[in-house]
Amino acid sequence: MDIRSKIFVAGHSGLVGSAICRELRAQGYGNLVLRRHAELDLCDQAAVAHFFATERPDYVFLAAARVGGIARNAAEPADFIRENLQISVNCIDSAYRHGVAKFLNLGSACIYPKVVPQPIREDTLLTAPLEPTNDAYAIAKIAAVMMCQKYTHQYGWPTLNVMPTNLYGPGDNFHPFQSHVIPGLIQKFHAAKMSGAESVTCWGDGSPTRDFMHVDDMAHACVWLMQHHNDPEIINVATGHDVSIAELARRIAEVVGFEGHILWDTSKPNGTPLRQLDVSRLNSLGWTARIALTEGLRSTYRWFLDHAAAPVVKEQTGTHA
Repeated sequence: MDIRSKIFVAGHSGLVGSAICRELRAQGYGNLVLRRHAELDLCDQAAVAHFFATERPDYVFLAAARVGGIARNAAEPADFIRENLQISVNCIDSAYRHGVAKFLNLGSACIYPKVVPQPIREDTLLTAPLEPTNDAYAIAKIAAVMMCQKYTHQYGWPTLNVMPTNLYGPGDNFHPFQSHVIPGLIQKFHAAKMSGAESVTCWGDGSPTRDFMHVDDMAHACVWLMQHHNDPEIINVATGHDVSIAELARRIAEVVGFEGHILWDTSKPNGTPLRQLDVSRLNSLGWTARIALTEGLRSTYRWFLDHAAAPVVKEQTGTHA
């Protein structure tokens, strides 16, 4: 990308999109095209086509998606598959038809099978069944990957398919019922600390493992790949280090300052038992993660205190999921 390139970050107000914008600006890219949902509904095919025809961006980062944790995926599967398919199809096709130079599609680690050898290699996609609690979201993301690959193969149009591990950081969704695990646990432990609760109950048994990456690392990787990489095949982006949910809860409790007991509700789902992405391909290209988990949790909690703590405390006074 030239420093003067016109860059569209779809989903710029979300966790990943806002981090990509911060990274682009930090590197001197100032010609960013940004639209909030009220200004451009990415599920509206005609509106998306008009936007690309009018703005003519040179590069696109597709970070927009309907997202949520286990509870929201299970409750709204039709919404998840419909809206994520619409977003991907509309943006990919319009970007190609209106001359975008390169397109980066952000996927998700949940596209991989539920049970697969660890760490997960890119070539394990579609080799076994998906995790049922998020299969609707995963199938929509797989379709986006396939669409980018086929547009590259048939039309010679440059695309990238980046598969991030579990992400967290500033700008995350801390809603008590719609959040992913790290923001959900941060608000839960914080609420318990503020109310003086003696215990916090977490979902499952704490045994699943995940590789958690700070979103600023993810953003740096995305910009780096857009600058240096040209291949539509999937590339994993992760730290290369996993941690159990039980250990994660312990670390978050320590960061927040909650000194009570951590309990586990085994009637709730665990989700995929193991998920660590193989990052040997990314590392071989010359990129590695920089932000350690505990450091990232501390900075995320500080952001939460500055931006989200008061509203969440008012809404969520209990300590159960």
